[in-house]
Amino acid sequence: MSKRSATELLTPASNGQPFTKASGSGSKRDNVAPDDMGEFEDAWEDEIESDEDVVDAEAGQDEDVLPAIEESDEQPAARDVFIPGRHTLGPDEILEADDAVYIMRHSMKVTWPCLSFDILRDNLGDERQRYPATAYLVSGTQADVAKDNEIVVYKLSSLHRTQKDGDDSDSEDENEDDDEENLDEDPIVEYRSIPHVGGVNRVRAQPLPPSSQLPPVSQPYHVASWAETGKVHIWDVRPLIEALDVPGYSVDRRRTHTPVYTVNSHGRAEGFAMDWAVTGSSLRLLTGDIHSKIYLTSSSPSGFNTAAQPFTSHTSSVEDLQWSPTDLTVFASCSADKSVLIWDIRSKGRQSVGSIDSAHDSDVNVISWSRAAAYLLLSGGDEGGIKVWDLRNVKKRAQDTNPSSVASFAWHKAPITSIEWHPTDDTVFAASGADDVVSMWDLGVEPDDDEMGGADEEDSQKDMPPQILFLHQGQTDVKELHWHPQIPGAIISTASDGFNIFKTISM
Repeated sequence: MSKRSATELLTPASNGQPFTKASGSGSKRDNVAPDDMGEFEDAWEDEIESDEDVVDAEAGQDEDVLPAIEESDEQPAARDVFIPGRHTLGPDEILEADDAVYIMRHSMKVTWPCLSFDILRDNLGDERQRYPATAYLVSGTQADVAKDNEIVVYKLSSLHRTQKDGDDSDSEDENEDDDEENLDEDPIVEYRSIPHVGGVNRVRAQPLPPSSQLPPVSQPYHVASWAETGKVHIWDVRPLIEALDVPGYSVDRRRTHTPVYTVNSHGRAEGFAMDWAVTGSSLRLLTGDIHSKIYLTSSSPSGFNTAAQPFTSHTSSVEDLQWSPTDLTVFASCSADKSVLIWDIRSKGRQSVGSIDSAHDSDVNVISWSRAAAYLLLSGGDEGGIKVWDLRNVKKRAQDTNPSSVASFAWHKAPITSIEWHPTDDTVFAASGADDVVSMWDLGVEPDDDEMGGADEEDSQKDMPPQILFLHQGQTDVKELHWHPQIPGAIISTASDGFNIFKTISM
């Protein structure tokens, strides 16, 4: 993001007047005597004057002649880049995005803020690079009145590129010319909604295997919502997607407006932590509340059922939950008690089997389990810290020594609100903070000692870790982000002022 003055004006060159252009033939002189004509006169009686005569003659007519502009190989001055923590906006300055560093960037305003959302799978293909792009989301609102809340399914289409790659042979979009004529078209936002009693703290869609198709409309596509009322509802949103894709499709309100199942085990205790897992033909849903309890809900041919006994090793609010991507009986949790715990649903007593007791100096808000390297776990704390853990080193319950993180970053200046590994790259992740910054990181990048010179460079490294790939700014109170699993490198984030969907040149 570059910074500029909100009252900055453009000043025309040369006080609004065009530059004076020197004549190539010069002005004819009056009363030229025949004897003065000689070897510099041609057969057509045109005078050939020297360059000095031309300039002198025109200078006599216009004293404001500007010197000729000389071409220079010097590059224009770089735009002022705003770096959080190092720069501060003045009272008359605003941030302006530089679209040259984005392949795609769009914003979507909403009626009510959405604390949480998830990306819905579609039938448009994986690893797609073609623009304009299309994405499907599900979110839950935070309305002023409990009865005005909704679960909303969005279809975002006509998401065009923000720049042209030109003749770059490495361009990942071989069909960019198809998009050039419509770059100025606005994206199209369509949605369908269902009523939801109470604000929605967290929304999660059931996972679908990579390269799989969206279930046919006759089969359910489940979405779970954590309500501020203490209830967790499971909905079937498949007909809502069909209504967005098929003109005239009539939604069966009896199917969509009533929850498929409601988890009542948490009583009136609300929560935020929730995650799905798929085991064969069945689903498993974990939900954690502010009273430190975690419940497991499973599906069967007869419907959903919640186990009566909760998991109870935490001593404070459960903030986030993540199933292992490889062992679907194992999950991780984090809590306001500053710990990260590892669980196995097969263990007796519903107690954790491994722990990181002091993972952060404050509440641990979010975690993310790497799908590309299943032994790596990310955590984000209330102090703004981000840590990477090797789960092979996590201590068993009987051990006393606490493991050390394999990487630690204290760059964000406010609580980490969301964190997520890249779907396929085990070194790349993205995080958001209450400092209104979405950061992208690459753990494979290390500082180059040969390029780190004086103290200024060392200070720069402290302000900006070399592992930071990109900083996205411009949203207020960012709450959650997700990588789009079918559009490589694309990120969607939600904040109090709406959604952003973007893809940078860094990915």
